[in-house]
Amino acid sequence: MGEMAQEVDRMVRRVFQDMERLGHVDLEASEMAIRASSHQMGGSLLEKLLNADGGGYRGARTQCSKGHRAQFIEYRDKQLLTALSPVEVKRAYYHCEQCQEGVIPKDHNLDIVDTSFSPGVRRMMGQVGGKEPFEEGRRDLENLAGVWVKTKAVERVSQTIGKQIETVFQAERELALSGKVVPLKAVPKLYIAIDGTGVPMVARETEGRKGKDETGKAKTREAKLGCVFTQTELDDHQRPVRDEHSTTYVGAIETAEAFGTRIYAEAIRRGVSRAAQVVVLGDGARWIWGIAEEHFYGAIQIVDLYHAREHLALIAKLVYGASTIKSKAWLEARREQLDAADVEAVIASLRRLRPSHTKVQEAVRTAADYFHTNAERMRYADFRKQGLFVGSGVVEAGCKTICGQRLKQSGMHWTVRGANAIIALRCCQLSARWEEFWEARALG
Repeated sequence: MGEMAQEVDRMVRRVFQDMERLGHVDLEASEMAIRASSHQMGGSLLEKLLNADGGGYRGARTQCSKGHRAQFIEYRDKQLLTALSPVEVKRAYYHCEQCQEGVIPKDHNLDIVDTSFSPGVRRMMGQVGGKEPFEEGRRDLENLAGVWVKTKAVERVSQTIGKQIETVFQAERELALSGKVVPLKAVPKLYIAIDGTGVPMVARETEGRKGKDETGKAKTREAKLGCVFTQTELDDHQRPVRDEHSTTYVGAIETAEAFGTRIYAEAIRRGVSRAAQVVVLGDGARWIWGIAEEHFYGAIQIVDLYHAREHLALIAKLVYGASTIKSKAWLEARREQLDAADVEAVIASLRRLRPSHTKVQEAVRTAADYFHTNAERMRYADFRKQGLFVGSGVVEAGCKTICGQRLKQSGMHWTVRGANAIIALRCCQLSARWEEFWEARALG
């Protein structure tokens, strides 16, 4: 306690020196100095606490992870960065002759196996690493928490935590698919919204894949994202209202088959078997409706209204030019037909168009086929009468928040493994399951 008293004395003297120099208290400088000193004092106390067990000595021999007898060799110190300050931890080191591996029981007890960061610091690194670029996260840790780490360390720890989240939730999915998970609660309406977005990749991850630009080489891989949310009420204008805090997200760069299992398991966990109505929302991508048919057979399928409108806006622009009177009139008429659920009239209008340019002709044919294929998913007037959402804005916002803001910033290029780790981390955070995961991790 003598060291702590000395530190307090130095801190107080520094504050009074500033008062004499300025004629008043420099509040910011004082509070930052006091915080730094408090961290140092707390770190000193924590170091004593961590070493109060004499290094975690368990006798001349102890068991290794495989049940063999490992022999005590010596004490080894470890430099550990904590949320307060760096500390030195004394640990008893054992060696297993059969496994030819070292055994340090204290590292397991403290949750510091193969890391020089305390659980508290790793938690903070995971929180910033899932929300912002690793360099920005490093600066936030430094400025807001007084924790000094390297950018690469934030990246490694964040991706490690993301992989741990994926492992935990994979086990959860397996339980859900086996029928051993009881749904959270019965709900009137449960929505499954699905979308995809490109994530920039390092060159080796796109080798041999076709791209859409002039080079013909892919530079991205599609991340498939989905969210599940519930609806109980309508507002005063009889429009659907998403239940507050009801949205959970899943996602990964993987095949449609694998993602179908992922989103289905999440829907089971959220109570799809006990929902009065189940709705699948998406754009016109075939893989989305393939998942709907396989895993959510009988659900109401709705093509996002705004995607459908975008198709019409593109045709109006290609055929009549951007922002012309004819373009606006044609588009407005088609939108009214679409809103009225008269998809057949929209298709007929498309097929009456006679553009001269070959590429525009092809675009018109493609659009007509799109509306024909998805006609029953575009009965928007009927869906609105049932009080249903007709837009997939929730999952699109998720795409922007999960991938756009975090994985698609200037200069970013990912491996599939690294991107999936961050997607898992980010989905966990946005689904308000971060605390749940961390507590379960600490107990497990």
